[in-house]
Amino acid sequence: MIDHAHDLESVRDATERLLTAVGKLDNASVTESSRLPGWSRGHVLAHLARNADALVNVLEGRPMYVSGEARDADIERDAPRPLDVQLADVRESAARFQDTAAVPAGWSRTVELRNGITDSASRVPFRRWAEVALHHVDLGIGYELEDLPAEFTERETDFLAARFTGHPEVPPTRLTDGTRAWRTGREAPAAEVTVTGPPADLLGWLAGRRAGSALTVEGGALPVLPPL
Repeated sequence: MIDHAHDLESVRDATERLLTAVGKLDNASVTESSRLPGWSRGHVLAHLARNADALVNVLEGRPMYVSGEARDADIERDAPRPLDVQLADVRESAARFQDTAAVPAGWSRTVELRNGITDSASRVPFRRWAEVALHHVDLGIGYELEDLPAEFTERETDFLAARFTGHPEVPPTRLTDGTRAWRTGREAPAAEVTVTGPPADLLGWLAGRRAGSALTVEGGALPVLPPL
């Protein structure tokens, strides 16, 4: 069962960790490239702020974004801002998300995200945690996948393995870090491929953050995963 209250605390902790790290940068650093193709660190910070507001919309029953074009335009508009403005926006939008989530609500209700995707409201805090945690890594400022909390790494691996389960372009695949195991890809009686590696490398590959060079593959080539 999803513990949304626990996840909201984890979001708060992850946000403070990110704000503390970003607060050590300067204006020039914010304009430098992030690890995401085509995005500066300012783009990442702008996205985090607008994503918090978008999830407020989700929790309050409004469309997550007016449109995909509007979402992209807002990020482009906000990306060039100086560090102090970026920090204030991330902090204030995060507070709006926490305040909205604190309002008594039916957490078992179904909510709609982008592109018609639906989920339980109780999973929204974890989705926000994923945004903050992975984009902190994407900033390229010394916080790596290995630094993520073990709980988050395991749960996000669960989530991403489930996301690719049944995908026709992904062969039946078994994932393991030597202790835990997951199944993903097309449905089949047995896995065709087994992918083994450290938790951070498995997550990095599933999340499109690492190419998978540190992973060991048996039964075929490393599967090519579709974009998230």
